[in-house]
Amino acid sequence: MKVEVSQASPAETDADLLVVGLFEGGSLPEGLLVEAAGAKAARGEQKKLAVLHPPGRTALAVGLGKREEIDSERVRVAAALAARRAAELEATSVAWLLPEGGDRNAAAEAVVTGTVLGAYRFDRFKSAEGEDSSPPRVGSLTLLGPKEVAEAAEAARVCAEAQNRARDLQSTPSNVATPSYLGERAEEAASRHDALTAEVFGPGWLAEKGMGGILAVSRGSAEEPRLIVLRYAGGGDGPTLGLVGKGVTFDTGGISIKPSAGMHEMKMDMSGAAAVLEAVAAIAELGLPVTLVAVIPSTENMPSGTAVKPGDVITQYNGKTVEVNNTDAEGRLVLADALAYAVELGAERIVDMATLTGAVLVALGSTYAAVISNDDELAGLLESAGANTGELVWRLPLHPEFADLMKGSVADLSNLASKRKAGTITAAAFLQEFVGETPWAHVDIAGTAWDVGREYTGGDASGYGVRLLVDVVSRM
Repeated sequence: MKVEVSQASPAETDADLLVVGLFEGGSLPEGLLVEAAGAKAARGEQKKLAVLHPPGRTALAVGLGKREEIDSERVRVAAALAARRAAELEATSVAWLLPEGGDRNAAAEAVVTGTVLGAYRFDRFKSAEGEDSSPPRVGSLTLLGPKEVAEAAEAARVCAEAQNRARDLQSTPSNVATPSYLGERAEEAASRHDALTAEVFGPGWLAEKGMGGILAVSRGSAEEPRLIVLRYAGGGDGPTLGLVGKGVTFDTGGISIKPSAGMHEMKMDMSGAAAVLEAVAAIAELGLPVTLVAVIPSTENMPSGTAVKPGDVITQYNGKTVEVNNTDAEGRLVLADALAYAVELGAERIVDMATLTGAVLVALGSTYAAVISNDDELAGLLESAGANTGELVWRLPLHPEFADLMKGSVADLSNLASKRKAGTITAAAFLQEFVGETPWAHVDIAGTAWDVGREYTGGDASGYGVRLLVDVVSRM
């Protein structure tokens, strides 16, 4: 989407739709809108919309709620609602009059983010029955405000478009979005930025390295696994950051097969990989001064005569042995190899992101992702970034007793605790075994990766985590 900042007055803009935010008890700006047809219907209550018809044009008043309660999230929601109504009105260009007062940069970020995300739709696989079969898209956004907000607006555009690319990856069916497909996307992203490089490794390399977790999970599938490594050399004097994203492109559960109802959603079990991949692409586009390495283990988890079986013992990349007592707890097996490899590559802080446990949905719903960490500073960084971006996280505790639950009977570890307790935390306790003393945080996004229901993400793929990770890097 084209985004620009203009100091023109509302009367001077030639956008198809003029949008103005309205606070409770407030009034429309003097001049163009006050006498417009429909002006009396404009209300400031949060999420209320009113279409106005000043002479020769169309405008939209969006309720922002009480002025004293306004924050970036409310503006994002308002902008998303306006973007949806713009599509209904067949407007392809929108001009937003930035709300007065407060942090204008934050307002600009929120309007751009809400508009870009709210205008998104995934229709790649819908056949076109005619030139006019698809409704128009909002293709340009003009912020009517001070020129000083241009940098914040551009950064917001980059991050929101990266989030939409992650949504594309999530929504693409698994017969297209295979492990090799993710590898090709990583190589494409690297080709656009001199400071970003990509390497994609196949099963021969994985076997030579001894990455038993990825190889075990992939054994039941005809699709070959991939380990994707992205390196970004942005400079700066901070620690090298490691990002790890779970890339299971389809998860049947393997021999411990899932119920058929809802299994089609398991094409999104690579949501952590999508978020990490597109966050790194956004970081490179923004030129952030950080050194990072991203490791994305990608495979399918399928049942077959060659699939890993419950009770099998495997050896992970760091040499630890694992009893695979449930093949549907596969994500932690592929992440374990990737985490150990990220440490070997020099990551001094690590954040992993994964749709790991159904238990997190029970605990936190789709409002918060869970964070489990061995480092207070890193966990705090994620919490601050989440509050800023609206991609909220809630920290859950670690304790040695959780690690005890993951001990194996015939191997070092089990991939699933024998007792049904603290499923999200015990999964993280398993992962902790593969990072050593490195400061690390695990983000479980099984509840936030899709079907969140927010106005700017809708009920399908959300792209959760892209803006969160970019904000973390910005803070570092």
